[in-house]
Amino acid sequence: MNQKIKPGKVYIIGAGPGDAGLITIKAVNCLRLADVVVYDNLVNEELLKYAPSHARFIYAGKKGGDHTLSQDLINDLLVQEAQAGNTVARLKGGDPFIFGRGGEEAEKLVEHGVSFEVIPGVTSAIAVPAYAGIPLTHRGLTSTVAFITGHEDPTKDKSDIDWQALTGIGTLVFLMGVKNIGQITEALISRGKSPDTPAALIRQGTTPQQEIAAGTLGTIVELAQARKFSPPAILVVGLVVGLRDTLKWFEQKPLFGKGIVITRPERQADDLADLLSAEGAEPISFPTIKIVPPEDWHELDVAIEALTTYDWLMFTSANGVLFFFERLLQKQKDIRDLKGIKICCIGPATARQIEDKGIQVDLVPKQFIAEGILQSFAGMDLKGKKILIPRAAKARNILPEGLKMQGAEVDVVTTYRTINSGRKKEELAALISDNKVDVITFTSSSTVTNFVEIMGLDFKLPAHVDIACIGPVTAATAKKAGFKIDISHEEYTMEGLVQSLVDHFKNKCSRTGKQEI
Repeated sequence: MNQKIKPGKVYIIGAGPGDAGLITIKAVNCLRLADVVVYDNLVNEELLKYAPSHARFIYAGKKGGDHTLSQDLINDLLVQEAQAGNTVARLKGGDPFIFGRGGEEAEKLVEHGVSFEVIPGVTSAIAVPAYAGIPLTHRGLTSTVAFITGHEDPTKDKSDIDWQALTGIGTLVFLMGVKNIGQITEALISRGKSPDTPAALIRQGTTPQQEIAAGTLGTIVELAQARKFSPPAILVVGLVVGLRDTLKWFEQKPLFGKGIVITRPERQADDLADLLSAEGAEPISFPTIKIVPPEDWHELDVAIEALTTYDWLMFTSANGVLFFFERLLQKQKDIRDLKGIKICCIGPATARQIEDKGIQVDLVPKQFIAEGILQSFAGMDLKGKKILIPRAAKARNILPEGLKMQGAEVDVVTTYRTINSGRKKEELAALISDNKVDVITFTSSSTVTNFVEIMGLDFKLPAHVDIACIGPVTAATAKKAGFKIDISHEEYTMEGLVQSLVDHFKNKCSRTGKQEI
């Protein structure tokens, strides 16, 4: 007997205008259900991480007349995947029903009896001007706004746009209008719109690459040509554009437009990336290391079985916490087996990992390095005390040796290993040569050594690229590798590193006398 195929469904999802943070909660929840994700060119690929691990990804981008899939093929694909019993996330830039052809896709699904839902998205028509400091309506200036496509269906006999009517509307927003900007401005001016009306072109809005050319209806074409503006961009025409000088906020962020390379492992990069994005930077993920389990669990397993014999449990990294507790559960044990054991963490980030498990941390040193822990224990009587340190396979021995000198019995067990990530030199070299990298960050010695291994001993860092390090140990490793340290933060915190980057670029601006954006 043939097994009945479960009914499929299509979610037509608005992915927002570019900033990944502008996607809706409902859209994320639908992505998490997807068996198949069909996504467009303007969709921020960071959003794909919300799909489950088994999901298939199909790129259906259309850019400047170069179509990976025609609209008819996309329509057929959605029907076929749903009829095969799949849950399909159709991820479209902006809002699917605002010049996104989502209506055509929905009609095709209805025609074939396929169940679907439409998840509205934040349209670029509203979000991009907002990020440029342009309110589309404003009391005293205008209470009317119109959204117009700047790229009509080329097969139509004549334009559907009532140009005469548009001249009486306060704010005009043209999407996909860069290529036809000459015809747009001419059509408006010839029908009575003043050439002195403020106008702005906004390219790659809501992203750290946002670029704006502001002028008037009469000068915007010349400005676009001089700046070599290319899609994706929108055109805003109206008195509200004049408010931009007062209300611009996005480009004022201290790290706006700065390309900052994160060399941390992928599973740990998100926190730093979020902090950088909040300050306007473009985080560039280039993990140089991968965190993997030890080749042999024997050492840790023996220690776990003997947990009741330890007085102190010391964690020198968040990875140590992660792998220790994963193994603890695998050995059919849990936090109850830590009763009576005091816990020391090298810094607040590591301590948070422990506290998130409902466990109280007894000691965090003032200085977030091994020397700081030793200083915290200075003067304590450790004779007869037994200490367990679950840590990386390769690490400095200053902590266990120092504790032993104070009379403690110390067991150091391998809990995880750092290995080369396998990334290719060419990936980062291309970004550097295109001047898309301003800073390379190192958050541990292993990120430095593996960076050098990946890029090669002959790699020369361009003068315009700065090096940022967290903690004195990482900085010392980077200096030994031949790097000049431009930005450093003594405490091992991501927040501190980002603040050091902010301070660095603020100081750079004050020295040059100009804002570097």
